Amino acid sequence: MADKRDYYEVLGVSKTATDDEIKKAYRKAAKENHPDLNPGDAAAEARFKEAGEAYEVLSDSEKRSRYDQFGFAGVDPNYGAGAGGAYGGYGGFGGFSDFGDLGSIFSDFFGGGASTSQRRNAPTRGESVRTSVVISFEEAAFGCKKEVSVSRIETCEKCGGSGAEKGSDIETCSNCKGKGSVNTVRQTVFGAIQQSTTCPSCNGKGKTIKNPCQTCKGKGKVRKNKKITVNIPAGIDNGQTISLSGQGNAGANGGPSGDLLVTVSVRPHAIFEREGSSVYCEIPVTFVQAALGAELEVPTLDGKVKYNMPEGTQTGTVFRLRGKGMPVINSKSRGDQYVTVVVETPRNLTAEQKDLMRKLGESMGDESYAKRKSFFEKIKEKINED
Repeated sequence: MADKRDYYEVLGVSKTATDDEIKKAYRKAAKENHPDLNPGDAAAEARFKEAGEAYEVLSDSEKRSRYDQFGFAGVDPNYGAGAGGAYGGYGGFGGFSDFGDLGSIFSDFFGGGASTSQRRNAPTRGESVRTSVVISFEEAAFGCKKEVSVSRIETCEKCGGSGAEKGSDIETCSNCKGKGSVNTVRQTVFGAIQQSTTCPSCNGKGKTIKNPCQTCKGKGKVRKNKKITVNIPAGIDNGQTISLSGQGNAGANGGPSGDLLVTVSVRPHAIFEREGSSVYCEIPVTFVQAALGAELEVPTLDGKVKYNMPEGTQTGTVFRLRGKGMPVINSKSRGDQYVTVVVETPRNLTAEQKDLMRKLGESMGDESYAKRKSFFEKIKEKINED
């Protein structure tokens, strides 16, 4: 027994703790470590049993007094305290039914008997169904309608969800008497533990069907492939999800259907790129256009528009077209389009064109040299200052 922890330590309370403080501490420990909430966690199950053992002793004034006086020997039959000892968690008390307030605590947190059956047979919302759709850049910009195929669970039309053939009776389960659960007793090293489990005969429904529906095989539901039209709003972005209420799997016991979640993938565009509601593109211009200025035809989502590019425009210059970007979803406003100018250096010039370019260079030589000299002089002055 050297590895047994002090009961007050187990519940995290002091030795002067009131009955209410002990009860609250146990509720917290039981909820955190209950096996139903921690499936497969042996450590949590051990802590759950340890907390139950501690609460059973400390919640009883007589047992708590004996424990305070004699320690585990006052309540543990293995220490010679007699058959009335509390050691073993549930074993010396015939399961939850003899635990008094302990049983009500489990009922509060995890349910039992009829309350569990009522919750199990309460209306339950159906699960959501996921699918995806691929659209073009333009469809994302202006919205569209797309038809998607969905495999979902629907209420059986033939039996109306009852699971029984028309005219066939649905009877109360003879195994659980309509409760949906049955009590079983399991022997453990701590003694006999009584548990409430789902009735295997009716799967917790509390009712049995003698003549199951041939369409749904008594399940009350069938899986069907359905084609659904999805309205995709203007301005939708890649990766966003549209929710269609009530288009998912059917609910249980009259509960509402789940939703259909449609994730949208937008194909890349050959010209445009997007960032939020802004649209970006590049437009190539010739050396002559950049130098002298020109009226450009710029592609936009609405078609080509004219833009007067000023003379002397440098490569990398960005100009903005207001209201030519992506629509803001569920709004009347639109973003802007940003156009980057890329000046193309001429290639494969003829001899005559090269001669003209040289003459142009020579005609600009003095001015260009003067500018370069001025630039280097500024650098030199900066160095001297430092």
